Amino acid sequence: MIKPTFVQNVNLMVNSAIKQINIDLDIATIIKSCRSVIQCEFPIKIGDQIEVFKGWRAIHSTHRLPAKGGLRFSSNVTQEEVEALAALMTFKCAIVDVPFGGAKGGLMVDPKKYKTEDLEKITKKFAREMIRRGFLSPARDVPAPDIGTSSREMAWILDAYKSLKPDDINHAACVTGKPVDHGGIKGRLEATGRGVYQALKVFFRHSEELKKTNLVGKLSDQKIIIQGFGNVGLNTALALFENGAKIIGIVEKDGCLFNKKGLDITNIIEWVNQNNSLYNYPKATVYKKSDKVFYMPCDILIPAAVESVIAKNNVHKIQAKLICEAANGPVTFRADQILNKKGIAVIPDIYANAGGVVVSYFEWIRNISHIRMGRMSKQYEENRGEQIVQAINSISKKKLPKNIVEKIIHGANEDDIVASGLEDTMKNAFQEILHAKNFFRLDTYRTAAYAVAIKKLEKSYLDLGI
Repeated sequence: MIKPTFVQNVNLMVNSAIKQINIDLDIATIIKSCRSVIQCEFPIKIGDQIEVFKGWRAIHSTHRLPAKGGLRFSSNVTQEEVEALAALMTFKCAIVDVPFGGAKGGLMVDPKKYKTEDLEKITKKFAREMIRRGFLSPARDVPAPDIGTSSREMAWILDAYKSLKPDDINHAACVTGKPVDHGGIKGRLEATGRGVYQALKVFFRHSEELKKTNLVGKLSDQKIIIQGFGNVGLNTALALFENGAKIIGIVEKDGCLFNKKGLDITNIIEWVNQNNSLYNYPKATVYKKSDKVFYMPCDILIPAAVESVIAKNNVHKIQAKLICEAANGPVTFRADQILNKKGIAVIPDIYANAGGVVVSYFEWIRNISHIRMGRMSKQYEENRGEQIVQAINSISKKKLPKNIVEKIIHGANEDDIVASGLEDTMKNAFQEILHAKNFFRLDTYRTAAYAVAIKKLEKSYLDLGI
């Protein structure tokens, strides 16, 4: 049998959910189709030579606008990959109740091969190609960082949009994941990783679900291995570490770390910032080959790199009790079926890594409203807190301790609001997934997550008209 492609894997997972829930078959056809794809080829003069670059932007669904999805820069990106990722974004937004359609973009370029000024020219030219064709605007299609891009590229895209649309007062909302000084929101960079932590935190609150995975104890008692130490893997590791979790292994292309007593993530981040590599890190066993750590026994395995890293040919080597997908599509459809038969639970990507789009939504709202979150309420909350402290102290012989007072009079700032909104969103989404799993008698969290998304999409299409 021919190995399914990424987009075929996504469709197989969607089909599996559709077969197990009651859904209009015409709506099912619509849900699996990608509404529109643009392909751009454009020349850029690099040094003394002209180079032609190719890129895509796919919009999977416009049942809600704007469409939302990352923009990745990679020499390996393809149209099919972009379409699959756009579909995942549609389901992801539906699961976490973010009112966006799904989109994704990709440019065939290796960012490491180009100087900053050349990469800026490439990025702005690609942005202009999309803007002129109506594929990028605050109201229709809003990109965000992905593999190979960051807040820097988003700032360049924002500048390109402003130059073409100077009268759009909402120009800052044309992209998310921007620098904070240019309309970004605090916590967006760390959002996907923190969302993965929140997904695990919520999962461990459900003792009935833990029993099914043979996991015992709290999240902080588990031995965790993370594959990938880019933005998502690093911030997932940091959020877990800061909350007491034990990470015993990190898997990267240039070196893998293992320490059964637990790794000091903050120290590793300092080492990577200084050496640009995990290799030769002195406080752990270092392996050159990634499979040395990836297949080690652990309680939780977190794939946080790229798609299809757990497939039919290697799934039998996995020795984790629970997999939490921080990357998009790290487990193929066939591998997912095998994991289910082996009793290894999977917290699916369309839920687990949705933290990025949740906080992107907060950033977009901030840009559209033109006001910092908490600006109008922070001082009011602090004043009310002080009144509460005074009231308590007036009727008690003992004064409240200073640390308690500080907590009571603390008014929520933007960081607090973003963190609270992310936690609440991940908690509510998991409750919906559990409800769907029980209501439709589904065997996996992935099928239940797709069921939640598909039913919401069905209702939207039937309400609005096809």
